[in-house]
Amino acid sequence: MVNKSKRFQQIKSQISKQSYEPREGIELLKTIANARFSETVEVHINLAIDPKYNDQQLRASVLLPRGTGKFVKIAVITNSSQLEIAKSAGADLVGSDEILETIINNNFLDFSYLITTPDFVPKIAKLGKVLGPRGLMPSPKTGTVTNDLTNTIKNFKNGKIEYRADKTGIVHIGFGKVNFSTDDLLSNLLAIKDSINKNKPSGVKGKYWKTCYICSTMSPSISIDVSTFI
Repeated sequence: MVNKSKRFQQIKSQISKQSYEPREGIELLKTIANARFSETVEVHINLAIDPKYNDQQLRASVLLPRGTGKFVKIAVITNSSQLEIAKSAGADLVGSDEILETIINNNFLDFSYLITTPDFVPKIAKLGKVLGPRGLMPSPKTGTVTNDLTNTIKNFKNGKIEYRADKTGIVHIGFGKVNFSTDDLLSNLLAIKDSINKNKPSGVKGKYWKTCYICSTMSPSISIDVSTFI
């Protein structure tokens, strides 16, 4: 059994309710987060899905209206005619076959997102074993396979994120920093809620949301009352 620090136990004692409304929970989280750095705020949502079935898998993207508070490094692999477009849109790493080879030969993964154009998908496919386990494989579902490089790059730079349910049906998403205002964190959280509902897998029957918890990097989790949230 893991022993919790006195700091952790003291913070946990301030969580007095079994569950909180979203705004109330965020306000409490901002109060109890006291690490010496700006902690990331996370949400962990347990859904009534079984991802081993194709019609119950969840993978999508959402544009957080207030951003993530993190530096995002974008890599783009595309044909020569699109390279300057990607550079002008703010991509940090732009190239064609040479980046493919660097990823394969050197296990190069120094980027947050990899974006490509549809014509390069057949070549990208051979990176599946490297990128797939790390959630970096481009996909039309998440918007990382696109012909609109300009808007796609800008959206990911401005707070668009990918998410997916893990094998137990839980979605884990960072949605800001504790130094964000309550309103900004709430806006991001509501955007996530709307996206998860919009992308509800077709195979889900009955109740979709089971539990929802928020926490910061170093804090205990706070239960959000699902009935007031969805």
